[in-house]
Amino acid sequence: MAPSSVRALHYVIKVADRTATVHFLHDVLGMHALRHEEFKQGCKAACNGPYSGMWSKTMMGYDSEDSAFVLELTYNYDVKGYRPGNDHVYFKIRNRVAYTNLEEQGLGHEIEFNVREVRSPDGHVFRVLNEDPTDSGYLASVCLASADLERSVAYWADALGFLEVDRGDDFAVMSAGAGQATLRLTQLPAGTALDRGTGYGRIAFSCPAADLSPLQEEVQARGYRVLTPLVSLETPGKATVQVVILADPDGHEICFVGDEAFRQLSVPDDNAPTLLQRSISLDGSREWLESKQQRQEGAASHKATAAVGAAGAKSAAGSPQAAGAAAAAPAAAAPVAAPKPAAPAAAPAAAAAVAAKSAGK
Repeated sequence: MAPSSVRALHYVIKVADRTATVHFLHDVLGMHALRHEEFKQGCKAACNGPYSGMWSKTMMGYDSEDSAFVLELTYNYDVKGYRPGNDHVYFKIRNRVAYTNLEEQGLGHEIEFNVREVRSPDGHVFRVLNEDPTDSGYLASVCLASADLERSVAYWADALGFLEVDRGDDFAVMSAGAGQATLRLTQLPAGTALDRGTGYGRIAFSCPAADLSPLQEEVQARGYRVLTPLVSLETPGKATVQVVILADPDGHEICFVGDEAFRQLSVPDDNAPTLLQRSISLDGSREWLESKQQRQEGAASHKATAAVGAAGAKSAAGSPQAAGAAAAAPAAAAPVAAPKPAAPAAAPAAAAAVAAKSAGK
């Protein structure tokens, strides 16, 4: 059955340039760091994507997670970048100050009167309206693409119990309840396949913990996918939450988390900005990745050069002149094995120190 009550929580975005993205969200759009957490290994529910290494989670928004829809920034220390897809269309923000900031700094462009569209350093699109927030808050809506709008609406309405609150020829707006951020589904042009790339996101909602298992059973009974069956997720020093991860017909990931424990986990941390800036200042992962790539490219170049040389020697040895020379020459010494490339350096100690310090809190 559909959950008895649902609350829209956040949308997860993967960021490769954490420093630039945080600057954009804070200094341009006016969001604040609400929580910052470091993890030594990948999430059991793939919260950080299909990666097993160290990562961080930063919640950013205009108000507390209890009362507003926010963004979750996931940053994988050992991932240099992500390939964008066409699955995420834009975020809609109502904020006069953010609109003025964009205008004064010459960022983005006007797509209609009092609506400015801008792309973040990591490529996510924001539509900023020169308006005061409504009951749904400053971050008012997430727009996702759909390859089959009717199929998508049926999933969100019938399987999850969402309400269709607006409809057009090529879009539908779904809501979990009054006064909440909405989900806008937009039909892709005919013949265009939906591509989630590697930078795909995830939308999160909460519901009573007792509803999680019945929801999972309902979705499975209808033949839809459950990406991660009901599982408990731990955050060092904070509340443990239960989640189930679903996928709609287009593959958009949907997290449902038990509301009771999530309210404990999501209490704003006044120290979050300091923790975030400390992590950024200690992060040496970008330099490590650059060094690793250079080593790999150097090894590949050496291997290619050696292969060309070997091919040339073999060709020369097969000639009549080479055969005669070989017969007259003394036996050659055994070839000396080429030295093996050095093993990749360990992950940056600074990033490890951040994770260790966070885990101890």
